[in-house]
Amino acid sequence: MGRAPGLSARVKLTLSYAGFLMVAGVLLLAVVWVFLLRYVPASAVWTEQGFFPGRDDLVRAFAPAAAWALLALAAFGLLGGWVLAGRMLAPLAKITTATRAAASGSLSHRIDLAGPNDEFHELADSFDAMLAKLEAHVEEQRRFAANASHELRTPLAITQTMLDVARADPDADPGELIERLRTVNARAIELTQALLVLSRADRRSFTPEPVDLSLVAEEAAETLLPLAEANDVVVETSGDLAIVDGSPTLLLQLTTNLVHNAIVHNLAGGGSVDVATAVRGGRATLVVENTGDVLDPALVATLAEPFRRGTDRVRGDQAGVGLGLAIADSIVRAHDGRLDLAARDGGGLRVVVTVPAAIERPSGDAFSR
Repeated sequence: MGRAPGLSARVKLTLSYAGFLMVAGVLLLAVVWVFLLRYVPASAVWTEQGFFPGRDDLVRAFAPAAAWALLALAAFGLLGGWVLAGRMLAPLAKITTATRAAASGSLSHRIDLAGPNDEFHELADSFDAMLAKLEAHVEEQRRFAANASHELRTPLAITQTMLDVARADPDADPGELIERLRTVNARAIELTQALLVLSRADRRSFTPEPVDLSLVAEEAAETLLPLAEANDVVVETSGDLAIVDGSPTLLLQLTTNLVHNAIVHNLAGGGSVDVATAVRGGRATLVVENTGDVLDPALVATLAEPFRRGTDRVRGDQAGVGLGLAIADSIVRAHDGRLDLAARDGGGLRVVVTVPAAIERPSGDAFSR
């Protein structure tokens, strides 16, 4: 962006220092005049004690020396001010260098400003923290874009292969081809919808409103009841009223994803899913636990990453698109909360969602179930 030419900050500070010294010198001379010279007679006086110069004599003798003193103060102020301004603004030069490096795409550069904890040090530390978060976010977006491209390319490649095979074999059953294409297309649609939900959660494009997590948990469990019965899994909900400020749609998506994940990745028969809500210390919690195979803690730590399905526990008929827990994590972060995953000792997974509870309303606006 074009700007009008002007003096640099160092020149301005230098002129300020020199100007201050000049003003101080002039004020000192004014004090000498007001409190000393004005009491001296205008003309010289001869007395018995000797000769006493007059005010005019003193002014003629003092004025050249005062002028040279002011010039010396001006020179000293300019030189000293230039040096002091340079030292004061040195941290800004490092910050500017880091800013230009970041603008050119080098987000790994850090200022690492040494010295006391002053305003420049706080600015440099804040900038370093911003760069670290920005670098992590950009890296996460790059990894996500690469994974998304790979995942979206897979159904297209499968579709292309099916069409090539069908074209090479005119006698092939078209009904079987259509059914396979329908399955692949449904998977691509599911993946695209998941990506859209994840994008909306990351943007926080919603207006917060009161939401009861216990009612959301019951709704998610009721919606997924047919899936639970088909997988011979019992889903139970319990807990207290848990009001939070957030998006009802996203919180329902969050709970549905967690319960769906718990049903699908469960025991082959006779499994269970427990969903509980609570409020403690101004924080609302949603806990989803399920039975299942014993999980490696190292694997559990990566399950919230996009497109990580945990292949050791995936069932072939419900592989999903690998975004369920990633979407849940994004929704939780969009509500200023945290998502904790832990392997259960007896097998299965324990997911704990913690978000700020809603501020209590007056009695007339109290929530009721």
